[in-house]
Amino acid sequence: MLAADGRTDIAICVASHSGSGSIKLGSTLATTGANDLQFGVVRNTATGESRVVPPAGGAIVGAATEIPGGLLGLMCPSGIPLVSDICKQLTDNSLNRVVATVQSAGTPRNFDVAAGMQSGKTIVDIPVRIHLENPFLGSKCYIGTTSEPIVLRPQNLTQPAVASKRFDADGTPNTAGLLNRIELTGNDQGDAGFAVPGVSGCGPLTLGELNWAVNLKTALPSAAGKNNLVLNNAATYTGGLASPGAAAPNAGRLLSESWHAGVAR
Repeated sequence: MLAADGRTDIAICVASHSGSGSIKLGSTLATTGANDLQFGVVRNTATGESRVVPPAGGAIVGAATEIPGGLLGLMCPSGIPLVSDICKQLTDNSLNRVVATVQSAGTPRNFDVAAGMQSGKTIVDIPVRIHLENPFLGSKCYIGTTSEPIVLRPQNLTQPAVASKRFDADGTPNTAGLLNRIELTGNDQGDAGFAVPGVSGCGPLTLGELNWAVNLKTALPSAAGKNNLVLNNAATYTGGLASPGAAAPNAGRLLSESWHAGVAR
């Protein structure tokens, strides 16, 4: 991003936020909290190709959400001694509680800025995995992995409101400002076409000894078309320099210095 000169390579920044939503994986339906997506895009003016550049910590940050029914809902009842012994101990809510957190599992791909202004078209491919946390599940229990992720392909379920604003580098609104931001707001986003792999690493020894029990009760793996994601009231902002060529060869660095003041404000 910093090396984008503004002539051969043009950098833009993308940020999207949804305050709530829902996700259905196999037979499990959960309400989600806030989800934030942020990444950079570098477009080569000679070839027209674009490359997504994620933050070092991953492009997506999801708020932790509780799985309805906890571990009782994920594994119990069971006639298998190992699992039934665990089920008998779940009278304490702290032991039963299962928290799920969406995490990045690779670099987003195929970002289409035009699709973000329409409904019914894939905006970006986002590889994720879901961390399931509970004392009996260990610390490495995931739905999806970096090698076999869940790939979400969100699209606008309704037409977003489209607006454009200009800013100075310090964030002051200015119709002739250095920065330009496209705002896409007031719509829901979702995906009903993704597949979900089975869990891995679930068990007190993190060896996967409880994988089969969780998969059996939650109907995982789950084929494409049997799962669903809805992001309520999504707001997506795409911003960059209004005239990147005028800032060459330091356009990427100037955008970096101004992004949070002007574009993500």
